[in-house]
Amino acid sequence: MYEWRTGRSCIYKNQVHLVFVTKYRRDVFSLEMGEVLRTVFTETCAQMDCELMEYSFEDDHVHLMVQVHPKLAVSNLIGKLKGKSSYVLRRQFWEQVKTKLWGKAFWSPSYCVVSCGGGSLEVVAAYIKNQRKPPSEKAVKQSKAIAGKGKYSCALHRA
Repeated sequence: MYEWRTGRSCIYKNQVHLVFVTKYRRDVFSLEMGEVLRTVFTETCAQMDCELMEYSFEDDHVHLMVQVHPKLAVSNLIGKLKGKSSYVLRRQFWEQVKTKLWGKAFWSPSYCVVSCGGGSLEVVAAYIKNQRKPPSEKAVKQSKAIAGKGKYSCALHRA
């Protein structure tokens, strides 16, 4: 369903589910605020080489699914998302927000992050467990012996 992404030296499908809650779990968001949040989150993700894949909100929290580049710490992404969205919402909707929130904090300092995508843990564990094992010493000796007899033996086998 979701495509693989490429970076300069990697290929990845690194999706996280994020949940942010308003300070004191106050009912703050209107439909208009929710749409502004979608725009802010989309722009911020793009600026950080990420992609907002899914988004929804209720009156006191938001859910996001973000494709995160492996070079980026998720905590840094969260800081940017929460910081910019708080700034924009306070600037555009101060009259609505000021009676529900007070102080400098818009969001609760905590958050939820869950990795998602790919197979179940059991499938991934089985995949890792069943990977090829390093060759035995006997197999390495046989390979060296065969390579030494050929016309073109590679330097790796001469070692």
